[in-house]
Amino acid sequence: MTTKSSLFRISIPRAGRLAPRPSRRSRNQSGMALLTTLLLLILVSVLGLAMAVTTNSDMMINSYYGSYRGSFYAADSGLNIARAQLVNLLSAQVNLTPCTGWETGAPAPGCTSAPLVGVSAASSALSSIKSNYGSFTSLNAGQASNSWPGRFIVADVTGCTNSVQVVSGGATHQNAQLQNDQYSYTFSYTLCTVGRAQAVQQVATKETGSVIINIQAQTAGSQQVIASFAAFGGFIDHFSTCQGALVAGTMTGPFFTNGSWNFGTGGSYIFTDPVGQASANADYIFPSGFGAPSCSGVSGCDCKNASSDTYNHQTIAPTFQAGFNRSQPVVALPANDFSQQWAVIDGKGCGEGGTTCGSGSPPAPTHADLNANLKNVSGTSYPVGGATSGVYIPYCTGGAGCTTPNTFLGGGFYIEDNGSIATNIQTSLGTDGATPPNPTQIYTITQGATTTTITLNINANTTKVVSGGNTLNLTGVPRNLTGSTPQEGAMIYVNGTISSLSGPGQNTASLQDYYATTIAANGNVNVTGDLIYKHEPVTLNNSDTLVSGNDFNQVLGIFTTNGDIVWSSSYANKNLEIDASMAAINSSCTAGSSQSICGFATSGHVNTLTIVGGRIESNAHSVNLNTSNTYFDRRFTSRAGFAPPWFPSTSLPQEDIVGAIAPLVTATQPQRLTWVTWPQ
Repeated sequence: MTTKSSLFRISIPRAGRLAPRPSRRSRNQSGMALLTTLLLLILVSVLGLAMAVTTNSDMMINSYYGSYRGSFYAADSGLNIARAQLVNLLSAQVNLTPCTGWETGAPAPGCTSAPLVGVSAASSALSSIKSNYGSFTSLNAGQASNSWPGRFIVADVTGCTNSVQVVSGGATHQNAQLQNDQYSYTFSYTLCTVGRAQAVQQVATKETGSVIINIQAQTAGSQQVIASFAAFGGFIDHFSTCQGALVAGTMTGPFFTNGSWNFGTGGSYIFTDPVGQASANADYIFPSGFGAPSCSGVSGCDCKNASSDTYNHQTIAPTFQAGFNRSQPVVALPANDFSQQWAVIDGKGCGEGGTTCGSGSPPAPTHADLNANLKNVSGTSYPVGGATSGVYIPYCTGGAGCTTPNTFLGGGFYIEDNGSIATNIQTSLGTDGATPPNPTQIYTITQGATTTTITLNINANTTKVVSGGNTLNLTGVPRNLTGSTPQEGAMIYVNGTISSLSGPGQNTASLQDYYATTIAANGNVNVTGDLIYKHEPVTLNNSDTLVSGNDFNQVLGIFTTNGDIVWSSSYANKNLEIDASMAAINSSCTAGSSQSICGFATSGHVNTLTIVGGRIESNAHSVNLNTSNTYFDRRFTSRAGFAPPWFPSTSLPQEDIVGAIAPLVTATQPQRLTWVTWPQ
């Protein structure tokens, strides 16, 4: 039986050939895509988070520094505002009453009190600043209303305390660098401010520095007034163009010449007070070879007469701290010493026969005038025919017009010296026998074998003269009667040459407190030893300031109209100190090639010359000095009318004598000393 199947058919492949197996994915690869995706997502998330953190940190840092800088600028702006406010507040406290000056005795209308009280001004200014800016003050105002928001406060903080103080220069807390028409105050300050820009971010700043307030008297005009030559620290009548260089150094007190000042290259010139001259141009002395004209009588130099001080790239630049005024009116010189002679007789120096003080020079006293008014120690009148020597005194012995015998009547002592003898004068300190003892001034005059000792006692109001075995006790002392109130003052006039003028020894005080003296001669005055005040009125340094408490009206003037003032030293170190205003001047002392009349000279060598007062001369001389220091006696300008008694005077332009207006107040740019800042 044959069986057939219709349902199945079996195919048998060809030998050696296999059918392909269906592909099947491995179970080990399942989920990889998801994992990869998750990893990428995490990475992207981390990167995004990092970017967010970084961006936020940058924003926070930028915000911090932006706020810090804003606070810093706010604090610094506050410092600038507080500093400007300080200057304004100090200046606003100046007394603006019209004044010609603020010292006692200043020409009317003068003010007796200082224009500013430094201590109270400093305290008031600081209090106002702390009050005005004691809370945070916005800087967004006015034109700055749209600027970065910022505020500041003036306050004491850790590490900084606000303060304003006047720099002390004496009991009045002023710096004492002044004349009677100018004051200058130096204030030191510390200012502390805190700035805030946004939120609570704050920055503190601290500044220390100083500011100077200058106060200058002013006038509406000027006029010529009579002033003592002692008001000059230095004066030369004849200083010819290109004559030769002035010795360099620091020079105090007003300087003036009726010629032109000559400046050289030998050192620095520093003038602390006004400098003036009659000529339009000054003279600048350069070493030869610059091609400028030769100096007059001076070898090895060229001279440039001009208003500028530079030549061929070399500069001579004096420092004029109070100005250099050219083309000024010529200062008139005294014609003679007649007033000084009359001062011995009448205490006024005005002369007789209707001549009044201030109306011109009196005539010379005649032998008859001397005979009528002067006697020697024994009561013998000055000879009508003249005398060859002797010391003569104005006093009365009785008779008409003599209410009390032996009363001193005039201003000093007349010493006759016709050249046949040597007149030597020595000054010294002394005391009397009272309890307590009175200070006395002693003058010892030696003429040949005759010694005359004069002892003045202003407290006891007595004059004692001892000479040749005779003793004369007088009631009264020499008096300066030129003003409404008599003042102590002695004139010692030598009609001839003073061979020697000195104190008792080197570095020994010989000029007593409370005594004012002028020693005048009709010939040379030879200063052979120290003449020193008991108390120095000024500091002996370049600052040359008044010494508080040392003004006892002690003053000495030395004056000659017909000779030189000659310096010499007999001391081993060859030094010499002269505390006096010295004048060797006369209108008849014409300039000559030798320049040998009416000036200063030396006899032998002087090592160091120290002058406390001033130097006034008709002609500049060559002198044999190693070092010369002149310290101007500032009482001559700080005290109106103060000078050696009957010292020669002249007509000077005085700016602050009439028409005073409110003082001019100026402030220097504040000087920063330190500046720091720190976050709060």
